Amino acid sequence: MLLRRTIHSLYPHATVRHGSSVAKPLSKIPYKYRAKAIQQAQEALTDYLHTVKTVPYSFAENISKYSVVSLSTVVSKVKFSASDFSKSLQKFLRYHPVNEFELFFESIGIDVDELDLVLPTRKFFLSEDRNAFDVACALYGFGIPWNKLGILYKEEKTIFDKDPDELGAIWKKYMGYGFTSSSLIGVCLVFPRVLNGDGEVETVVSDLKRVVIDFNLVDDVDGDVDTWIDLCRKIKLFYNLGCKKDGLSDMIGRSKTILVEYSEDVLSEKVEYFRKFDVTVDEVMSLLLSGSKIFDLELTTQVFCVVGLLRHFGMDEQCLRNITEKYPYVFGKNRLANLPHVMRALNLNQWFFDNLKHGGYRLLKSYPVINPDEDYDKDFAESLVRIQSSRVPAHTLSKLQFLHSIGFGENALTIKVLKHMHGTSCQLSNRFYCLVRNGVEFSKLCKIISLSPKILNQQTKILEKKLEFLRDEIEFSLDYLDVFPAYLCFDLEKRIKPRCRFHTWLMETGLCEKEYSLASIIATSERSFIARIYRIHPAAPKKYLEIFLSQGYDGL
Repeated sequence: MLLRRTIHSLYPHATVRHGSSVAKPLSKIPYKYRAKAIQQAQEALTDYLHTVKTVPYSFAENISKYSVVSLSTVVSKVKFSASDFSKSLQKFLRYHPVNEFELFFESIGIDVDELDLVLPTRKFFLSEDRNAFDVACALYGFGIPWNKLGILYKEEKTIFDKDPDELGAIWKKYMGYGFTSSSLIGVCLVFPRVLNGDGEVETVVSDLKRVVIDFNLVDDVDGDVDTWIDLCRKIKLFYNLGCKKDGLSDMIGRSKTILVEYSEDVLSEKVEYFRKFDVTVDEVMSLLLSGSKIFDLELTTQVFCVVGLLRHFGMDEQCLRNITEKYPYVFGKNRLANLPHVMRALNLNQWFFDNLKHGGYRLLKSYPVINPDEDYDKDFAESLVRIQSSRVPAHTLSKLQFLHSIGFGENALTIKVLKHMHGTSCQLSNRFYCLVRNGVEFSKLCKIISLSPKILNQQTKILEKKLEFLRDEIEFSLDYLDVFPAYLCFDLEKRIKPRCRFHTWLMETGLCEKEYSLASIIATSERSFIARIYRIHPAAPKKYLEIFLSQGYDGL
């Protein structure tokens, strides 16, 4: 721990993981000398690269400064002596070749765990293949920090295959657009492909120019490289949403104060929050860039009453009564963090989001802190007390939080559903979203779970196979689950498949003229099912049991 603190204080660019990586090679050096040993090694390596290998001093110094882990491995090979360790290092470097590429790639920011992926084969010295090094020198000359060049190498390696003069021409062209050096460095480190300079990136550069130059962001931000990297990462956050690019730069440019005033974490948090309403990314962009006040909303801890909030947003009493009757398990209290899924559970997500787009976020901001007695559910409260005093409250409470997260409120129905659910909250969440990904509508799935909570007690693969059989083999719409949600509770191999396939065989052979409903075929008890097919034909039960049930008949 002492070594990590010492190294970090002297070399803040060295990560904790690097600190631990350094510790092992330096284990033979006493603690009090280790930081000094690294410093001496850096000085010796700088001198070696500059005087022996003729690497310009500033580049040699950067390689030494930012390659602490690889350099520590070199140090471990030299016998330590506090009095003449520096001389021993210099002598070792002159007579024992070191892998200069390893030192170089670590210094530009490639993680030591990834070095094997980038090191050239059977090459030790930079002089054997200078292209990547020469490009790094050129990029550093533009002002790009040496230890950030690895970002460009990892994301757009082709840059390091270019001629440095070509890169110089590309850089000069972009500077001619009006970028400052710091702003262009930020753009290149966040959008590395712009340094390819081909026709494909012109649209990207044009959009960034529109935001940074035409909307005077470059005049509003008097920042260093790190400030511009941060700003460009925020711009990229909006581009990565996947929305239509037409007019996007104008939208961002007109809302440039958002980029300056709010952190990337705040922007990312709000983007993820509003995307949960299951609306288009263009709608999310339109809302977020409509005004900065929306970023000031506290959307995590505040508790709201579902009825009260819907009333606050102007829903009339008759509509409210209808929705309450249709989705009783959603009502009660919940946290604003779960609001998007509450609205999806009510099938009101688009209605609510449209309200937000047209200024409704002000209503959200003005929504009062609820009275603790508002919409109080005594049964829920008493059940919660019992859970908290149980032997394993954390496990049950985490499952309850899962139900709240998909829209179930603080009410007795939620507790009833909770009692029938098995598995961890993570497992339940995976199963729920597996069904959503496979086409079951969010609101309908919540309703299904309120009626048949045991559905989520199955593995995701089993659920997927049941949906696949329903949709692809017997060609039913997933909407049929609204009528017969228990379909997902029955065993696929021992109940659903044999009975459905046997019924189809009876219809095709003409033995049965009546087409029974899927629920009647599957949900009927085994005794009643056998009795029914016996009435159709005395030999039918034997056929069903021996071929369809026992042998898994699939010859349809």
